[in-house]
Amino acid sequence: MFNPDDPLAPPEKAFDQPWQAQALALADTMVRAGHFTPNQWAQTLGAALSKSEQDGAPDNAETYYNAVITALEQLTEAHTDITAPQRQVRRAAWEAAYLRTPHGQPVKL
Repeated sequence: MFNPDDPLAPPEKAFDQPWQAQALALADTMVRAGHFTPNQWAQTLGAALSKSEQDGAPDNAETYYNAVITALEQLTEAHTDITAPQRQVRRAAWEAAYLRTPHGQPVKL
C-alpha cells in the first residue's frame, strides 16, 4: 500500500506467506516460457477454487494453496512433456525428502 508520508518507501508486503509469492512466480515463469497463457492460468485456478468451494472446503489459505498446486499440476501435465506419473513420482520424492529433513535445514532430494 502507498505511504503518503514516505512516497519512496517500499509497499507493504503483498503476500502473507512465502509460498504465495513462490507460486505466483512459478506460474509467471511458466507463462513467460510459453507453456500456458495467463488466461489458462486464471481459468484453471478459478476452476480449482470453485471445486474446493463445491466440496465444502473452508475459505482459508490452505484451501487456496491446494487450489494453486492443483492448477499448476494440471497445467504442467497439459502443456509440458511431464506426465502425471512422472509428476507423482517427483512429488512423492519431495514429500519423503522434506519429511526426513530436520526443521530449519534445506530439503535435499
